[in-house]
Amino acid sequence: MYNGLLHAHSGLRWVVLILLLVAIFNAFSKKKSGLYSEGDRKLALFTMISVHIQLLIGLVLYFISPLVVFSSESMGNTIQRFYLVEHISLMLVAIVLITIGHSKSKKAIADSKKFGAIATFYLIGLILILASIPWPFRIETAGWF
Repeated sequence: MYNGLLHAHSGLRWVVLILLLVAIFNAFSKKKSGLYSEGDRKLALFTMISVHIQLLIGLVLYFISPLVVFSSESMGNTIQRFYLVEHISLMLVAIVLITIGHSKSKKAIADSKKFGAIATFYLIGLILILASIPWPFRIETAGWF
């Protein structure tokens, strides 16, 4: 079960990253002159849903992973500290920001405000996600998938 969830979590990261990039590019390109369409709403929604699915899989992995060790020595080990504290903390903040951006876009009346909320909050969320992904060049035990 662990390996299946780990591969799903690692593989779905690419779906999340692509959806975030497309949603951000779409929001910035239509922010000044575009009309907020049903397609724009669905893109923002599916992006947020994919991030939330990643969260659910990640939470399960957090409690069953051998890399997450709750001990006093964990903070001294860079890999254990990354998975125990850094990865989950930054990802949670990013997911909250993406959710806030989606909520603000739903509540905004002007189309430019809808696109502005998506562009701003999704971009900040993407930056935090990119900073907290266990890239192979950052964490030696990590892989691309």
